[in-house]
Amino acid sequence: MTDNKNFDAIIVGGSYAGLSAAMALGRALRSVLIIDSGLPCNRQTPHSHNFITQDGEKPRVIAEKAKKQVLKYDTVKFVTDLAVSGSKTDKGFEISTQSGKVFLAKKLVFATGLKDRMLKIEGFSECWGITVIHCPYCHGYEVKNQKTGILANGDGAFHLARLIHNWTKDLTIFTNGKSELTQEQTDEIKRHNISIVEKEITSLKHKNGVVEEIIFSDNSSFELKAIYSRPPFEQHCKIPELLGCELTEQGLIKVDGFQQTTVENIFACGDSTNPVRAVSYAVSTGNNTGVFLNNAMTEEDFSK
Repeated sequence: MTDNKNFDAIIVGGSYAGLSAAMALGRALRSVLIIDSGLPCNRQTPHSHNFITQDGEKPRVIAEKAKKQVLKYDTVKFVTDLAVSGSKTDKGFEISTQSGKVFLAKKLVFATGLKDRMLKIEGFSECWGITVIHCPYCHGYEVKNQKTGILANGDGAFHLARLIHNWTKDLTIFTNGKSELTQEQTDEIKRHNISIVEKEITSLKHKNGVVEEIIFSDNSSFELKAIYSRPPFEQHCKIPELLGCELTEQGLIKVDGFQQTTVENIFACGDSTNPVRAVSYAVSTGNNTGVFLNNAMTEEDFSK
């Protein structure tokens, strides 16, 4: 907790990207406040992969270790709270939290991630991040050569079919209704012995998030070990939009090559800015953001 209310920068979101940005800024002797509500999007995921030095570690353990290291820098403070509103001031920005606290800063960093909108299929949310997975680079090796499904339709299904086929040849596409694949896409998929099932899905049978069967509306079922799915998402935090930050057509916060949003003095990093959703990427963009932001502040300070 902190009694200080004024900072060089407030970082909204204290997971991998936010902590990484805070470390760079803390080492640059900047006063930083991290505000985090403790609900990362990968909280159900048992292990993190494809992150050198951390391969196979629990996401929570990585985050806790990172937080401990970052808070060794005495200019960095951490508040467990939910940022609910933000506004511009004469000297920068004001952020208010759910508990009623108000903090001020010259610069803002949003590392708030995305919120996945769970499909309305019984059992889907319980399996999400465990055996219903979004990324073969993060989880594909652990389910390689196993009986695997793709829950998608149209171009998304076609893209995943080509991608996942590298990890397993025992692959079936479930379109959850009439297929939207083109004839050309369908022909190519079937040429690789990938089946397409157009039945509507009612539920996923599972045990503690470990999927066993897909149950269809006609009461038939299909056994499998893993399902790839990329459900729609939305920004976890609406404050950037309310402050005027533009979003891309995909619904991501628009940033330039220096992680600067379309609003001066507001930066963003991590999942909220890019479709590459991986811990390693979040850490990378967070570090870059801290460096770019410090450089901007250094230029401003030196020109005074």
